[in-house]
Amino acid sequence: MIKVKIMEYIENKEVEEEQLKGIFRDMVKYSPSKICGMLGNAIIVPVYTSLLTPDEYGLYSLSIAFLSFLCIIFSDWIGLSGLRFFRQHQLMHDMPKYLTTLVTMLTTNLLIMFVVSFFCRDHFFEFFHIPVKYFLAILLLIIPVAIRALLFQLLRAQLKSMSFTVSTILNQILTIGLSIFFAKYFHMGAMALLLGMGISISLIDLLLIYQSNILSWFKFQKVEWNTMFPIVKYGIPIAATSLSTWIINQSNKFIMNSISGFSDVGLVGVAYSLTLPLLMTIFSIITVAAIPRIINMYEEKIDVRPIISRFTGYYILIALPVITVISMYAPDYVLMLSSGDKFSMACKLIPFFAFGTFFMSLADYTTLQYHLANKTYIDFVIKLISGISGAVLNFILIPQYGLIGAGMATFAANFLYFFLSTVIVLPGLGLRYPTITISKMLLSFVPFGGLYYLYCNYVKVPVLFEMISLMLVFYLCYWGLGNTVFKKVKF
Repeated sequence: MIKVKIMEYIENKEVEEEQLKGIFRDMVKYSPSKICGMLGNAIIVPVYTSLLTPDEYGLYSLSIAFLSFLCIIFSDWIGLSGLRFFRQHQLMHDMPKYLTTLVTMLTTNLLIMFVVSFFCRDHFFEFFHIPVKYFLAILLLIIPVAIRALLFQLLRAQLKSMSFTVSTILNQILTIGLSIFFAKYFHMGAMALLLGMGISISLIDLLLIYQSNILSWFKFQKVEWNTMFPIVKYGIPIAATSLSTWIINQSNKFIMNSISGFSDVGLVGVAYSLTLPLLMTIFSIITVAAIPRIINMYEEKIDVRPIISRFTGYYILIALPVITVISMYAPDYVLMLSSGDKFSMACKLIPFFAFGTFFMSLADYTTLQYHLANKTYIDFVIKLISGISGAVLNFILIPQYGLIGAGMATFAANFLYFFLSTVIVLPGLGLRYPTITISKMLLSFVPFGGLYYLYCNYVKVPVLFEMISLMLVFYLCYWGLGNTVFKKVKF
């Protein structure tokens, strides 16, 4: 166990209950954007796979993976640092200086990106296997994407959940609509999707500038190192950690492309789109609402462990039955949410990617301790270990097992990350596991398994009915246990 000296924190039930109610209110406000985002992601896959061939969809998946690679290194960590220190600088009444620092850092990073991309372009082409015109399109696309990332975090820091919701929904609708328009009427292939995304995000950036009210605060001031240093110290490990996440979940596309070509990359892309972004969108309703308030509680020296434990239980309760059902019905799930049989082989990856997503999302709660204590380098180390392990496993397993090899490597790396975060615990910030919730869930899976056995051997009904009824039985049993056997036991 790592021993780190941290300040003492106290329990404050009154503040905890107040923040708990606030989190639930924010979850309600954020949920429309997340639900629409989930529906949007669910719509995108069948629409895009109907418009594109497996090769074109593979090229699109590679392009998005490369875009996320650049964002991780040059932009995303600045927005996340902006969220972490926003309240601190707001209390210090130096927001103009703080915002100037954030904008200056983002602009400088993007300029560095363009310089590095120009001089290292041949290496990028060779390593990522991205055609030149797509490479240039991605470099232009990162500008509005980076601006959006920063402004989204500023909205979260200001607890403007409704503004966040409205802009997210509009962004989703515009992106899908414009992408379909360019693909259908201009026959631009994968480029149509990137063009639609670029125009949509640029328009949303203008809306976010208004919603965040950044212009009323922002003033050009001299950037001081004592303001920049904490942001860099906090943000660089986050970037490195996110890069390791990228290696775990997206490097398989590039390895697969070098071995099998764009077609198999398309299958990996479909399986990825039907799991991580789709599931993470809905699962993140909890974290997007809870983390800003948990940070505020921590800054006010309130013990945050009980509230983190409570929401960890909520996440497991929501996520695990969904993940289990999706994995059990993987072939049907892929057919329901993709176009025709040309992507049906992606079902082999669904259980691995789905449970990998579960453990990666669960690690958001176990690694929150490092972010609260500004010890993000620990998160970086364990994610780096997991990322390297995932990359090595991809190189070993993909040539031998093909698609299943990519799935096994992704699951193993995500589980390793979660496991390490439960072993390396900071004093005073260890997670209190929601044992009562887990106990009720284990008992509820017994009738769940019995019903599934009946469906497999005796009863034949539509697949969608089976999936819904299994989850319904699980939650009814969980509710029943909570009102009988566990009635007097707290969460």
